[in-house]
Amino acid sequence: MLVSKKEIEVRYAETDQMGVVYHANYLVWMEIGRTQFISDLGFSYAQMERDGVLSPVIDIQASYKKPLHYGETAVVHTWVENYDGLRVVYGYEIFNSNEELALTGTSSHVCVKKENFKPISLRRNYPEWHKAYEDAKKQGQSQE
Repeated sequence: MLVSKKEIEVRYAETDQMGVVYHANYLVWMEIGRTQFISDLGFSYAQMERDGVLSPVIDIQASYKKPLHYGETAVVHTWVENYDGLRVVYGYEIFNSNEELALTGTSSHVCVKKENFKPISLRRNYPEWHKAYEDAKKQGQSQE
């Protein structure tokens, strides 16, 4: 199972009045982690968009464990939690500078045609991505 890691310096603008990272910023960091994961596999989400394919979020879950603060470094770990050829579920863990768990989460996605949002199969339309996701996904899943 491939786990991608991306460091993000916590910026002052990402904190709230309590001095901790505002909760919605973790969702942005999850997206940064997804983009890094795709890049680590050797693909480009930007190129997929240029090809007329989008990958919208259809579900997102986040469980906050420990706050992050301005001046700390967040480390986003991203992997494929589940993949069936059509839908992909990414898993996330975000750690603070002391390697303490700050967040766990998942986001579910499908690929759709930009012009009509009709779902497409990665297996058929992007066989290289399909193989890479099959190879990278969490162990113990059935092979498609």
